[in-house]
Amino acid sequence: MRADAGSDGVRADAESDGVRADAGGDRSGRADGGGGGGELVKAASLAEAQGIPLSFLQGILLDLRRAGLLHSHRGAEGGYALTRPASQISVGDVLRAVGGSLTTVRGLPAEDAGYHGVATGLRDVWLAVDGAIAVVVDRTTLTDLLVRQEQTSAR
Repeated sequence: MRADAGSDGVRADAESDGVRADAGGDRSGRADGGGGGGELVKAASLAEAQGIPLSFLQGILLDLRRAGLLHSHRGAEGGYALTRPASQISVGDVLRAVGGSLTTVRGLPAEDAGYHGVATGLRDVWLAVDGAIAVVVDRTTLTDLLVRQEQTSAR
């Protein structure tokens, strides 16, 4: 989830759904996440499995495709697949593809936030928050999420 000062939470939902869509698109059944060229998953199946409205999911899939994280094939046998192994796609990659900057302040990326007077130091605080979030999401891969899901299901 993104740190977002002044947000209504809609972006966090879209980004969470983006991660669910990208991780859910890997149906290889392998902890290493398979990889580009894997089994194609239809958007309708993914929407149902992840509990995401199809029309909303289609926008997310378009963002992920434009970012080079998914490829799509048209036709009756078409669908979506990861462009590279899930172990090589970070949660940060997905969050940035769907929502842009990890941290926003009043609708702007943290690096663009401007403050005056006694609040001048707040920009540095938001940049530190952005950096801390980046460390976590950039070292967490889709494979990590799939492994955690498998471990949770085994309990």
